[in-house]
Amino acid sequence: MIIHGAIGDTYGAAFEFAERSFIQKENTLTKYLTEKYTDDTQMAIGVAELILENQEWTSLNIANKFVEVFQRDFRKGYARRFSQLMTEVKDGQELLDRIIPKSERNGAAMRAYPIGIFEDEKEVLAKAKIQGEVTHQTKKAIDAAEAIALMSHYFIFQKGNKNQLIEYLADVQGREWKANWNGEVKIDGEETVEAVLYVFEKTNTLQDALRMSINLGGDTDTVASLALAIGSLTNEFKKDLPQWMYDDLEKEKYGKTYMEILDQKIKVRIV
Repeated sequence: MIIHGAIGDTYGAAFEFAERSFIQKENTLTKYLTEKYTDDTQMAIGVAELILENQEWTSLNIANKFVEVFQRDFRKGYARRFSQLMTEVKDGQELLDRIIPKSERNGAAMRAYPIGIFEDEKEVLAKAKIQGEVTHQTKKAIDAAEAIALMSHYFIFQKGNKNQLIEYLADVQGREWKANWNGEVKIDGEETVEAVLYVFEKTNTLQDALRMSINLGGDTDTVASLALAIGSLTNEFKKDLPQWMYDDLEKEKYGKTYMEILDQKIKVRIV
């Protein structure tokens, strides 16, 4: 799960809000054009670590984890003001005291997919909401975070086929999502969810899901990261990513090996 999210994030980062001509020329699935994953994967790693550490799921513990992962390993991709704030604060309490969490952007959603490992749907929704509200206390952003966590949960616990996913979200979340996305994807929670649902509806292999995520344009790394992380959880998607994508993924302290270990721990936790 995490490793696939990192592959989509790393590959997609070079295409974020790029010109259409650049996307058409370079989206060949033959090489990474950036060396490292971005804030999307780093924050998902933080959420996964918090789950595995069995800490109480409180805003303070979540904020502490976000500060920890940011300050130990700087990554590109964070919004400028948020990045500056995270550089200045000493701990999660200071983050909570200083942040103005009114954004409708997709930060709460992009990191929510590890929460799908919990068996109880109400717990998935509650944990997605609490972690989201640390940085995004708006309905649109929280709805998006809940939807991403539920999508992961749906495939982990084999609750149906991908063509039933929107109906499932409506039943559990009480929200009608669409999968008829068209155009570039803004850094927006709602748009991100609907773009991922569109990719799931239109593709059946991880290669095609990745290629389409990039071809949409806009916030390509987030859509690609979520599409691969969640898509990797179901056998409805052929696992056909080229081997180089695994081999060439960064190998620093929190790189490929670290994420493989994290994924294995998550897998054991689900079982």
